[in-house]
Amino acid sequence: MRGANLSGTELSGKDLSRANLRGANMSGANLRAADLRAAILSWANMSGVYLRGANLRQANLRDANLIGADLREADLSGAILSGADLSGAVWSRGTRWPDGEVTAAMVRRSDDDGDGEFRVGRDRIR
Repeated sequence: MRGANLSGTELSGKDLSRANLRGANMSGANLRAADLRAAILSWANMSGVYLRGANLRQANLRDANLIGADLREADLSGAILSGADLSGAVWSRGTRWPDGEVTAAMVRRSDDDGDGEFRVGRDRIR
């Protein structure tokens, strides 16, 4: 599925664990509660993708475009986010980031809406 065009696709709850989706166009796809454990998503276009409650543990999201993605309650424990663009992404207190350092960086880079949800400003993860 490397480089596949999955733009706008309905994939909620699907098991895509360990899938190679490097460079795939997944913009606007619905991946609510999808299993993306250890998936290769580097260089993927995931702008506006709905990942609420998705399992992204150990996923490789290096240099992925996650602009405007919905990451509320997503589990990114152990995920690789270096170079990923999370500008405008929405996350919540239930979102699990790879480690404490990334969590602190996301808090610094995000605006709190007062309801336990946050929106990331313009920035890439280093």
